[in-house]
Amino acid sequence: MKKLNVLFAAFAVFYMGTAAVAAPWKLATIRPEGSAIDVAVHKFVDDVKKGTDGRIDIQIYPNSVLGDYTTVQELVSLGSVEMQCGSMSWQVDKRLSAFIQPYLVKDWETAKKNYSKGAKFTAFCEEILEKQNVKVLAYWPIYFGGIALTKDVANPLDTEKKNLKVRVPSTKQWEALADAFGFQATPLPFSEFFTAAQTGMVEGIFGAGAENHYVNFKDIMKAEIPINTHFECWPLIINKELYDGLSDADRATLDKAAADFEAERWGAAPPETESYLKKLEEKGIKVYRPTPEQLEHFSEVGRKATFPVLEQICGKKGYEEILATIVD
Repeated sequence: MKKLNVLFAAFAVFYMGTAAVAAPWKLATIRPEGSAIDVAVHKFVDDVKKGTDGRIDIQIYPNSVLGDYTTVQELVSLGSVEMQCGSMSWQVDKRLSAFIQPYLVKDWETAKKNYSKGAKFTAFCEEILEKQNVKVLAYWPIYFGGIALTKDVANPLDTEKKNLKVRVPSTKQWEALADAFGFQATPLPFSEFFTAAQTGMVEGIFGAGAENHYVNFKDIMKAEIPINTHFECWPLIINKELYDGLSDADRATLDKAAADFEAERWGAAPPETESYLKKLEEKGIKVYRPTPEQLEHFSEVGRKATFPVLEQICGKKGYEEILATIVD
């Protein structure tokens, strides 16, 4: 009986020990293994694990394997997925559609003033997200957007009518933008563009940039028009309840790793965009680079077409709150 009691006690210790080991957190991204964001999140994960002596162990799920970013952001709010670094979802609060508002910022300098951690604009967005139980740790700037076409076009750098159907994100701002630039807007989820393009349903895409176009569509593209349609920036998010429940030391480690993750990217992103434009050219895709005057014209037309729509979506109060946070 004594031996049996010892055996039960040993089993209990073993069971309690294994039960106390937390399962790895899940961190979802929307690019494949080996991509720039995949490399960056691996370094972030390693820094966190080392800084917490293994108490925070994070497993990376690349290439949207856990679902579309809108779905995963909701799962982060619920705690089913602990973290994500991907596009901002505005499904719960339409004011967050301002995060990818066309022509909200004009260049890398103003982008950094508005899309960095601690900026007035990002603080405004974070306040909205925290009400959804989502905490933003950092931001990962990607690129300024452009237009990719599966057919060449005679007048790519003006806003005259082009008789081409293009995929746009499912917000009224983007429909207005495509129409103002002479295209026929077709709202579609990003994941449906490739098939739609292959079948001829659409002949181009708004809402992405050179890196995205090269990675996903280089084999079907004929033209790239880099006219800075919007600034793409991904928040690194975590379930807020999980974050709040960490020890002060582990929270500090997480914050430091996230700050490094963001700081390194602001230096790398601008030259990366140019490198992908060159890759597209090397692939035989025509890149129509606008002059400063042409870029300013697109910006003026784009703002005139889309900012009133943003006000309609967000309401006058929300719209004014957004504009009050933007720094030139």
